[in-house]
Amino acid sequence: MSTAEPWTIGRLLNWTTEYLESKGSEEARLEAQLMLGHSLGCPKIQLYARFEEVVDEEKRAKFRELVKQRATGKPVAYVLGTSEFYSMEFLVTPDVLIPRPETEHLVIETLDLLKGRSKDETVCILDIGTGSGIIAVTIAKQISKASVLATDISEKALAVAKQNAEKHGVNERIEFATGDLFAAVPDGALFDVIVSNPPYIAQSERPLMDAHVIAHEPHDALFAEEEGTAILRRILEEATDYLKPGGWLLMEFSPMVAKRVTKIAEATGFYERISIGKDLAKLDRYLIAKKTA
Repeated sequence: MSTAEPWTIGRLLNWTTEYLESKGSEEARLEAQLMLGHSLGCPKIQLYARFEEVVDEEKRAKFRELVKQRATGKPVAYVLGTSEFYSMEFLVTPDVLIPRPETEHLVIETLDLLKGRSKDETVCILDIGTGSGIIAVTIAKQISKASVLATDISEKALAVAKQNAEKHGVNERIEFATGDLFAAVPDGALFDVIVSNPPYIAQSERPLMDAHVIAHEPHDALFAEEEGTAILRRILEEATDYLKPGGWLLMEFSPMVAKRVTKIAEATGFYERISIGKDLAKLDRYLIAKKTA
């Protein structure tokens, strides 16, 4: 293609897609759309209606800088500083995990469990290991009477979560607290639902993981101990002290430990109606358990 040809939106998308593919990106087209839309200040869906539009040098320079960062292996969410979850835009930094679609299932299941509640009834939710706050914020956004306590061991992660709560207008209904699992929960506090996406990747799984994830995302939020179940066990054993009778615990985990997590839940004797939910790939992904009344 001649360099004399104008840099239209279509040409930029095509060139960048090929370039990112050469760098090993598996979602090069989508990433090109996200970065160009960000540079132009428009949703990616509008790009195709403007396919023949010529992009000026200032916006191309901004776009080039984003593409350079992505080409180094930096995840596009960190390049842009945002990521989508449950059709909402969330701020993300390298201090928090990039939201995954699998976690949306955890949120959907939580919302389904609360559907039968009266719209005038306050629902108390505890989000353990909130990270960027995607679970707490989404639940608060969807349930107007939700009162949420969101905890995390990382103050930097909580700073991001607070920004997301403010961004989506639910900061008055979410309290944030720093501490290891339940250490930040006030004595005597009881909740209708406890939900968590804690660190659950076994150290033994590290060699199987995407190198870019290991290089860029916070290890404290990814990895548990060698077997991957220590934190999950702690949550299962301690959550009962903070659940109302008949309250629910929902917890994400690796499909590799599903059977072990189920056995741990059963062995506590604290729960009934224990079940395992699947993600879009039909993999065992999260536990649902009701505290015995």
